[in-house]
Amino acid sequence: MATFLYRLGRGAFRRRGLVALIWVALLFAAGFGAATASAPTSGSFSIPGTEAQKAFDVLDKKFPGMAADGATARIVIKAPAGAKVTDPETKAQVEKIVEDLKSGPGKDQISSVADPYQSQAVSQDGSTAYISTKYKVSGMELTDATREALTESGKDAQAKGLTVEIGGDALMAAPETGSGEIIGILVAAIVLVITFGSLIAAGLPLLTAIIGVGIGVSSITALANVLDLGNTTATLATMIGLAVGIDYALFIVSRYRAELAEGQERDEAAGRAAGTAGSAVVFAGLTVVIALVGLAVVNIPMLTKMGFAAAGTVVIAVLVALTLVPAILGFAGKKVLPAGEKSKLFGKGKAKAADTEKKANGGTRWARFVLRRPVMVLLAGVIGLGVIAIPASKLEMGLPDDGAQPVSTTQRQAYDLLSDGFGPGFNGPLMVVVDGDKALADSTVDRIKGMEGVAAVVPPMPNEAGDASMITVIPKDRPSSVQTEELVHEIRDGSGDDVMVTGATAMNIDFSQKMNDALLPYLALVVGLAFLLLMLVFRSILVPLKAALGFLLSVVAALGAVVAVFQWGWLGSLFGVEQTGPIMSMMPIFMVGVVFGLAMDYEVFLVTRMREAYVHGERPGQAVVTGFQYSARVVVAAAVIMIAVFAGFIGASEQMVKMIGFGLAVAVFFDAFVVRMAIVPAVLALLGHKAWWLPRWLDRLLPNVDVEGESLRKHLADSSSEGPDKDRELVSA
Repeated sequence: MATFLYRLGRGAFRRRGLVALIWVALLFAAGFGAATASAPTSGSFSIPGTEAQKAFDVLDKKFPGMAADGATARIVIKAPAGAKVTDPETKAQVEKIVEDLKSGPGKDQISSVADPYQSQAVSQDGSTAYISTKYKVSGMELTDATREALTESGKDAQAKGLTVEIGGDALMAAPETGSGEIIGILVAAIVLVITFGSLIAAGLPLLTAIIGVGIGVSSITALANVLDLGNTTATLATMIGLAVGIDYALFIVSRYRAELAEGQERDEAAGRAAGTAGSAVVFAGLTVVIALVGLAVVNIPMLTKMGFAAAGTVVIAVLVALTLVPAILGFAGKKVLPAGEKSKLFGKGKAKAADTEKKANGGTRWARFVLRRPVMVLLAGVIGLGVIAIPASKLEMGLPDDGAQPVSTTQRQAYDLLSDGFGPGFNGPLMVVVDGDKALADSTVDRIKGMEGVAAVVPPMPNEAGDASMITVIPKDRPSSVQTEELVHEIRDGSGDDVMVTGATAMNIDFSQKMNDALLPYLALVVGLAFLLLMLVFRSILVPLKAALGFLLSVVAALGAVVAVFQWGWLGSLFGVEQTGPIMSMMPIFMVGVVFGLAMDYEVFLVTRMREAYVHGERPGQAVVTGFQYSARVVVAAAVIMIAVFAGFIGASEQMVKMIGFGLAVAVFFDAFVVRMAIVPAVLALLGHKAWWLPRWLDRLLPNVDVEGESLRKHLADSSSEGPDKDRELVSA
C-alpha cells in the first residue's frame, strides 16, 4: 500500500493542475446539484419494533388522515392578576386566536385547533387556558409561513395584557450550528499557524477540509429528498468531515515538511508523505467509517442514514488528503515552510537541514519523562479518569422536553404556565391506542384510572368503524420524569397486544430504550472490527488491545463528566445549564461513534511512527521517543482544534446541542491528552519488545499492509541504485 500511495502522492504533486481542476469541478458539480435540488424535508422518522411505532401504524390504518405523528402546539394563555380567562373580554381574545389559526396562512397544514372552552382546557382557578393545535406534518416540515402564523397568533392578546406563550414540537427547528463551526475554524487557524509557523501551511488543511466538506454536504443536500435523508443529516457529516479533514491534511503536511527537512526534493517529499502518513490516513479513515456505518445496528433508519452520509464525507476527506493536499503543496512551493527554514532547505544551508529536526522538542522531553516514570504516569492517568467516570454509574437516559429549554424561551415559559395551571403531566399527555371495540376501550379506561401516576383520563374517542379508539392519559409528573416512564410501563404491562401506548412521550421512552439496548452490540461491533484493523496496521495484539481499552476509559470518563454537569448540575451554571434532567439517549452511542473515530486517528498517527522506528531497528524505548518527536506536536494541534470545534457548541441555547458539544470536547481532551499522550507511552514503555509481539501463525495469516513503509524503502533504494530511468518508471506506473 505504501508504494501505491507514494506513486499517487508524487503523481498528484507533478500533475497538480489536473488534480486541482478535478476537485474544483467536483465541488461545483455538487454545489450545482444542491442549489437546484428541492429543499430537504425532515425525513421520515420511525423506530421499528417498538410499541409506540406499532400504535402509530394502527392509527394510520384505523384513523386515516389524522396524521397521528404530526407536530403539535400548545398556546397557553394566562389572564392578568385578579382576572380569569372566562371573563367575556378575555374569552373573546382567546377565541380570536383560535379563529386566526384556523383561517391564517398555515391553515393548510393544520389538522385541528381545539377551542379551550369546548375541550375543557381551562384551569380550575380560571387563570389559565391552552389551545391545542394539531398539524398534518412534523415540526421540521412546517413552512415558515405556518410557523410565523403560530408565533404571531397571540400578539393581539398580549397587547391587551394577556400572557401568551407557545410550546410543543411545532416550533422545532434544525439546530443552528454555524457559530460553533466558525469558532472552531478560527481556533483551528490560530493553532495551525502556531504549529507550522507559516500562513500558507496553516491555511492548506483548512482549505482542503472545507473543499471536502463542501463536496460531501452539497452531495447530501442534492440527494436528501431522493434518499429521504432529511435536513439534519448534514449536521453530523459537517462536524465529522471538518474534524477529520483538518486532521488528515495536517498529518500529510507535517510529514511533507519532515521529509524536506531530511533533504528530499519537493516531489519526492510529497510522495513519501503520501506513502507513510497517507497509509496512516487510510486506516484512520477506515476506523471512522466503521464507527459511523456501525450505527446501522441500532436499527433506526434515521441514524443509519446519518451514519452512512457522514461516512461518505470521511471517505472524501481521505481522498482529498491523498491527492489534493499533495497537489496544493506543489503550488505552495517554499511557502509551506517558516521563513527561517527556507534558506536552510533550499539555499546554501541545505546540508544542515536534517540537523534542524534532531533537536529535542517538547514531545521528545515528555516521552523521556514518561519512560523514566511509566508506572507513576500510568496510575495517575487510569485513576484520574476512573474517578471522573464514577458518575456514569448513575446515568439516566431520556430525551429532554421543553422544561430543559432556557427560561427566556417561549417554549419553557409555556411549559411552566401549563405546569402551574394544570400540572406538569399536561406537557406530555400519553396516547393509548385500543385496537378493539368499545367494551375493550371502556375497560382500559377503568383500569388506567386506578393507577397512582395518573392525573386524568379523557374518555375514549372511537373511529368511524367503531373497531379502534384513542384514549388520552394525563400523567401526574413531567414527561421526562422517571415516574412517567414507570407509568408507561405499568399501562403496557397490564395490557394485551391490542392496547398500546404512544405519543411523543412514549416515543421518547422507546427511543431511549432502543438506544440503551443497542449500546453494547454497537460497542462490540465497532471495537471488534477496529481491533482487527489495528492488528493489521501494527502487527501486534497488545497495541490494539491497549488502544481499545484506553478509548473505553476516556469515553466512560467523558460520560461521567456529562452526568455530573447535566444530570447532577455540578458546575452547571458555568456551562449555562438551567435545568438538570436525564442525559440525551443518543449521547452514549453518539460519543462512542464520533470519539472512537477521532481517538483511533490519534492512535494510528502517533503509534504508526513508533512502529516505523521500531521496524527500522530502534529499541522500543527509543521508538516511543521518535514517535513523539515527530508526531506529538501535530497530534496535540489536531486535538486542540477538535476540542475548539466541539466546545464552540457549548454556547448554544439548545440543551441537546450544548450537551453534545460539552461531551465531545471533554472526551477528545481525555483521549488525546490523558490516554494517547500519557497512558499509551507508559504502557509501551512497560511492555518493551512484547508490545510488538504477534504469533507466527497469525503473522502468516494476516496480509502485510506495510503502513511503516518498509517495502517503499526497498523500492526507493532499488530505484536509486538503478538510476533515474527506474525512478521515472516507478512514478509513472
